[in-house]
Amino acid sequence: MSETGMPPDTSDPGQLRRTASALHSFNRFEIKYLLSYEEVPRLREELAARMEADPFTTRGGYPVTSLYYDSTSLRYYWEKIEGLRFRRKLRVRAYGDRHELTDETPVFIEIKQRVNRVTQKRRVKVPYLLARKLCDEAELIEHSPEQRPFLEEVMGLVEGHGLRPTAITAYNREAYLGTDADLGLRVTIDHRVRGRDRDFHLGAEVENRLIIPPHKAVVEVKANERVPYWVTDTAARLGMSVVRISKYCQSIEAHGLAPRSVFHLPVADDYAVRANPAPITASV
Repeated sequence: MSETGMPPDTSDPGQLRRTASALHSFNRFEIKYLLSYEEVPRLREELAARMEADPFTTRGGYPVTSLYYDSTSLRYYWEKIEGLRFRRKLRVRAYGDRHELTDETPVFIEIKQRVNRVTQKRRVKVPYLLARKLCDEAELIEHSPEQRPFLEEVMGLVEGHGLRPTAITAYNREAYLGTDADLGLRVTIDHRVRGRDRDFHLGAEVENRLIIPPHKAVVEVKANERVPYWVTDTAARLGMSVVRISKYCQSIEAHGLAPRSVFHLPVADDYAVRANPAPITASV
């Protein structure tokens, strides 16, 4: 399976209905940057010269849509804002065109957590219908023995923290993978980052609001141990600014579900909304 998380071959939908996939986990250090769209072609050239483009990457990126779960008190949002050394998020993530999403489409149930400076992600791939049963209804789905602890952990979070669908984020992603000495390095460029706070079906025919300035891309650098010097040197030369941004938190704040934090990135329609409650939107 590609590290993008894109679904592998799904020629046996019956198998998808019967069980979850094997559990996959990733431990990484992460750095996030903002980059002007004017500089994206230069960054793309730098990355292409040293890294391999993910096989699913196309010019402009492939669609990624994530549904985040949180409590009514926004427990996970506040854990991020307060910078807790151990914190978690539960989400369901889909790759590809939303118009093609069905109950049998493979999606990922993910627990993303931060332990000190290390980001850990654990996930299983399931049909979308089963993801909703587990995360929306806390109903244990069919599984193999090695998946049971993870699925029970998801159920425990849903029931114990009173989780419910809270926000959706969507964007187009380009991904590059390190080779040789940079094995384990991964750099992504996320375009047109959008979100919404309602209509939580991942395939819903609705519009999302831009939650990152439309002239900016979010660049994420992920490494198993250390970020190579050439990456930070490239970032400095292109004027990339390090940010403590969370797409989930940005969506929460952009839709007025919580007060603006010092990490909120204002977009043009933040100011327009003050004068006119109807938000400026952008199609997924």
